[in-house]
Amino acid sequence: MRIIGGSLRGRRLVDWEDGGIRPVRDMVRSALFSIVADFVADANCLDLFAGTGALGLEALSRGARSCLFVDRSPDACAIVRRNADALGLLDRAEVYHGDALDALGHFARRGRRFDLVFVDPPYFEGHAQRAVAALGDAGALAEDPLVAVASHKAEDPIEVARPLVLVDSRRYGDNALHFYRRGEPGAVGSGDGNEGGGT
Repeated sequence: MRIIGGSLRGRRLVDWEDGGIRPVRDMVRSALFSIVADFVADANCLDLFAGTGALGLEALSRGARSCLFVDRSPDACAIVRRNADALGLLDRAEVYHGDALDALGHFARRGRRFDLVFVDPPYFEGHAQRAVAALGDAGALAEDPLVAVASHKAEDPIEVARPLVLVDSRRYGDNALHFYRRGEPGAVGSGDGNEGGGT
């Protein structure tokens, strides 16, 4: 697995098999970053259920200011640190070992606010819906945030978690991407590579 865009394009990441982690496929990652491209530069990012850290590291390669990676697996946290170190990103990457949803309140109480949030949990366990609801409640979002959620296509996204609302959904094979912002529903971007159009 490699970084697919930005200043570190082509650099390899630690093989995901080292920790038994399911990474976002390159095709889906490329589509996601095509859609969120206008939100990445100088963003303070949060990568929940970080796994190898591929999403947050991709954002840093593309110009994000910082990324906080959260995972309850010590193996995953170790892989993220190894990847960030190998890519020379330790000055902009922070790794938090703990439950992703519990961490949100912790960050909010400390005044952390995030512009761009990636949510890529294990499939079919309800984590994606709970994470979006928790993000709406926690107070850890910046004034104009974008939340990008990766899920299996068979999992129904939560529609509203005030102040967040679902503004776009797209399918790529068995995978789906869902995007949330404050306010009313509407497209977030053109999303090159959308398979079958937005849903």
